[in-house]
Order: sequence, then C-alpha cells, then structure tokens
Amino acid sequence: MKNQRIRKAVFPVAGLGTRFLPATKTVPKEMMPIVDRPLIQYAVDEAVEAGCDTLVFVTNRYKHSVADYFDKAYELEHKLEKAGKIAQLELIRDVLPKGVRAVFVTQAEALGLGHAVLCARAAVGDEPFAVVLPDDLIWHRNGAGALSQIADLAEQSGSSVIAVEDVPRAMTGSYGIVDAPSFDNRHGGIASMVEKPAPGVAPSTLAVVGRYVLDARIFDLLEGLAPGKDSEIQLTDAISQLLPIHPVLAYRFQGTRFDCGTHLGLIEATIRFALDHEALSAATVVAMQQALAEMGVVEH
Repeated sequence: MKNQRIRKAVFPVAGLGTRFLPATKTVPKEMMPIVDRPLIQYAVDEAVEAGCDTLVFVTNRYKHSVADYFDKAYELEHKLEKAGKIAQLELIRDVLPKGVRAVFVTQAEALGLGHAVLCARAAVGDEPFAVVLPDDLIWHRNGAGALSQIADLAEQSGSSVIAVEDVPRAMTGSYGIVDAPSFDNRHGGIASMVEKPAPGVAPSTLAVVGRYVLDARIFDLLEGLAPGKDSEIQLTDAISQLLPIHPVLAYRFQGTRFDCGTHLGLIEATIRFALDHEALSAATVVAMQQALAEMGVVEH
C-alpha cells in the first residue's frame, strides 16, 4: 500500500515571545517581519509547497493577530481595488492559496511544545502530519523547501522524519539531540533522543530543527506523558517513546536555518532575505557597506 502524503501542518504559535518585549506586547513574534512578510507567512508557504491543504494554528486566547492576518480584510481590499492597486490587492488576497484552509485551536495553558501539538489532535485526526515552528526560518534559494524534503522522505519510507542540523558541541544544551548511528551524512534512523543534554553527555551534535513529519500515534504518547524538562510536556519525550513502535529518521535538510527566536537570528534572516530580494539586493549591499564604513569597520 502506498504511504500517505502529509496534508496537514500544525503551527504552534501560542508562545508569548518574551525575548522580544516590548515589541511583542502587541505584535506576536510570528508576525515579526522579514523584509516584507511576517515569519508565519514563510512557514505557511513552506507547508503549502510541501502539499499541505489544512493548516492548524495552535494559539492562545490573547493572540488574535495571526487569525486576523489570514482572515479577509474587506475594507482594505475595497480601498485597494478602488485605488487600482491591483498588485497590493493580490498580495493580501494570496496569503492563503485557494483550496487551503486555516484552523485555529486554543492552547489554554502554556504547557510546552508537546502539549501544543496535542491540542491539534482533533483537527489532525489519525493521519501523518507536519509540525512547523515558525521561529526556525529556513532559506533555500533553489529546489524544494525543507518541509518538502522531509515530507518526500517520509512518504518514500513510511517513517516519521525529523529535520536536524549540526551544532557546536558546546551548544547541545540548547537543543533536542538525536543519536543516529546509521546516519549517512544526509539521513539515518534515530536510536534515541534527549532534550537539551550537557555537552559531555550529548549522544551527538545533530540537533533537532523545527520541522517534523510525525505518525499520528504520537498523540496517544503525548496524552500519557508527565511533564519533563522545564516542567513542560516535551515533544522530544513523546518521540522517544515512539521509536520502539515506529521508525523515525533524522534528515539533514538542504538550506540555511535562522533562529528567529533570537535577536541575532532575526537580524541575520532579514539581511539574507534582503540580499536575495530581486528589488532590494543591490540597495541592501550599498546600505551595508555604508553602515560598515561609518562604523570604521571597512573603507567606503
């Protein structure tokens, strides 16, 4: 029997974004812009490219901006149409392509990533699904996006697949780390996982990145989990319990990840996407050179 292709993607967007206060007092971090689009739009575009037609946003009861962004803006559309600004009109109409629907689920308490994924259970059902963390923005100039890459492997193999990248050993305490003895430079079966291990006990330097394709059996495992590290329901713990009953592969994706949950990552992503922007690239280079010259870093 042919393996099922993912059709649904879960976006955990209930976090408070405290690192970016005071900006995130009124603007969710998922709505922080990278050049001309918010982080959440890049994540959604990646999921749609991978074949997802149902997008499940797990939010909290205070955050309405994400839902507003994907809703129709009748008054704004009318004004743009009346003014003949058709290009701008198409931009706001196309945040979700035709045939793609958005579902919003509330996470009543901030109990961790695993709990956020569990909140999406009724919307996902019993089929394989994706989890996309918008904070992890992945730039890839040519070819398929990161989620398409892991979705292809999941469909071909019938396995769950987790995106990974190498990190310095000193940084393992900031990530979920996988032990994949058969890893062949691109992918391999996961033998075990551990959440934020100290460098001295980390089984590898392959860190989990915010792209997952998971078997629906993960929901039963999440349901039975006790709080783990940081007193939260950890998705990593549930995946560890999934390993004996269902194969899970680690996949080193093609592309560059920016951790937009940090100030530096957001800045780096903005620079990269500006340099890759057809209309802004040349001007961005000039502006950067001028700024560096003014700082005395390079000669102008």
